[in-house]
Amino acid sequence: MKEKNKVTRRGFLGTSAATAAAITLVPSQTIAGLGHQAPSDKLNIAAVGIGGMGHGNLKNLKSENIIGLCDVDWAYADNCFKEFPDAKRYKDWRVMYDELGKSIDGVLVATADHTHAIIASHAITMGKSVYVQKPLTHSVYESRLLTKLADKHQVATQMGNQGSSNEGVNLNLRMDCQRRNW
Repeated sequence: MKEKNKVTRRGFLGTSAATAAAITLVPSQTIAGLGHQAPSDKLNIAAVGIGGMGHGNLKNLKSENIIGLCDVDWAYADNCFKEFPDAKRYKDWRVMYDELGKSIDGVLVATADHTHAIIASHAITMGKSVYVQKPLTHSVYESRLLTKLADKHQVATQMGNQGSSNEGVNLNLRMDCQRRNW
């Protein structure tokens, strides 16, 4: 007669294999939801234009790996450099892209307005996802170009537009639309 609670070698191996497979197949979001994020799940972020708005944007990305920081005015960007001391520093975004390109997952662009499109388009053609401060472009041509490049290279892009994306603004807009019966 077989004992009910006896663990056989075959049963143990089967249970162990099933458990190992289940742990391997658990989505990283589930584990991250438990307060753990594997270093391999972090994005490698490079930022161009980090003295002003770019520094504020980077504060929201502290949980990721900030690997490259670029600004032409290092005195203005000094606080950001101090906040992310492990990131490599650059004055020319093209040099940063050349040196770090293969390790970059995403790029933050918060430079002077007239340079957004060229810096973003170059990152997109490298296959990098891009977050760009507004204005995204200065012409319809630049806008269409970035749209086509993002589609071609299958990357995520986003334009920063905090002024009209905060909850208070959305609430005011909804209330205004309701009042006007829109």
